[in-house]
Amino acid sequence: MRKAFLILSCMVASFQAKADEGMWTIYNLPPQVYEIMQNEGFSMTYNDLYYGETALKNAVVNFSGYCSGVVVSPDGLVFTNHHCGFEAIRSHSTVEHDYMLNGFYAKTYEEELPNKDMFVSFMVDQADITDRLVKLGIEGMSNYKRAVLIDSITNVLTDSVKRIDKTLRVNVDPFYEGNRYYATTYQDFTDLRLVFTIPKSMGKFGGETDNWMWPRQTCDFSVFRIYADPKTNGPAEYSKDNVPYHPKRWAKVSMQGYKDGDFAMTIGYPGSTERYLSSYGIKQMRDAENAVRAQVRGVKQEVMIKHMRASEAVRIKYDSKYAQSSNYWKNSIGMNKCIDSIGRVFQPCPQGGWRRHRGEGAERQPQEAVLPV
Repeated sequence: MRKAFLILSCMVASFQAKADEGMWTIYNLPPQVYEIMQNEGFSMTYNDLYYGETALKNAVVNFSGYCSGVVVSPDGLVFTNHHCGFEAIRSHSTVEHDYMLNGFYAKTYEEELPNKDMFVSFMVDQADITDRLVKLGIEGMSNYKRAVLIDSITNVLTDSVKRIDKTLRVNVDPFYEGNRYYATTYQDFTDLRLVFTIPKSMGKFGGETDNWMWPRQTCDFSVFRIYADPKTNGPAEYSKDNVPYHPKRWAKVSMQGYKDGDFAMTIGYPGSTERYLSSYGIKQMRDAENAVRAQVRGVKQEVMIKHMRASEAVRIKYDSKYAQSSNYWKNSIGMNKCIDSIGRVFQPCPQGGWRRHRGEGAERQPQEAVLPV
């Protein structure tokens, strides 16, 4: 499960845009960071950002455990990335109605398409339980015993919140390379329906040639709607009787654009980072993980694409699997290229490798995008 972070980029009015960047959990946003945000134009209170039913964090969702999304309407519309919705789009596609290739939009609620094994998770609460785990001896445990302890604590905490609300659950995750442990309470909605997707030529423009190389100019979005129990407005298994979910907070889409000096930030669930790895860990990642992954997936994709090009039905069946495989095939290639560019002075690459300081000729390779709110 991905972890919730606020990714901050404060834009300062000047002839050349300047960004003060960083990534923090919004649960315990450092006061110094919040002060910088205010100085750069952030006008909301911290309570408006995190606490209460109408907090901004409540408009942001973990999308199916592998992406981020944002609720943008009082009727539960959710925007996420195009590739995050790609498997759902593929699952509804046929040779006669290829929504991956040609796009799709539902004109009415009745035309919206339900999806198996998809969900959105709202973060209800987060708490630091490091001291509790330290008292139980987690620091001296083996990896196996540590995992057993975390699983046990997770079950205890989940049972506790379910006595209050049966739709809640708890995840316990290590943060900062295991130096802190946070317990996060989530509420999952499992009735998620496809509303809109753009054609593949726009949503995946540039393909793997551009992927993990530089920020791509693509229409990288798809639109879903959350459905809820008509009586409680809460989570419910799929039913034709469910109704659009009515959130207490959603992010309004501005049609006014932006101007130089506007404040900007992103809240979402980015992928994991290896920025705390030792030099030995980096060498293992390069030689025993990335190189092998790129080689194996390259062979796998050659087999897949041969049959996909020979049959439209096969292409539709495997297009999403091919995209998933090629995404981290290209990631591994790009990360190793970045590691190989290490000079005398180096610092973390965005996706977890390492790069030289600015001005020494190294590439900067972007993370998977998360949606702005």
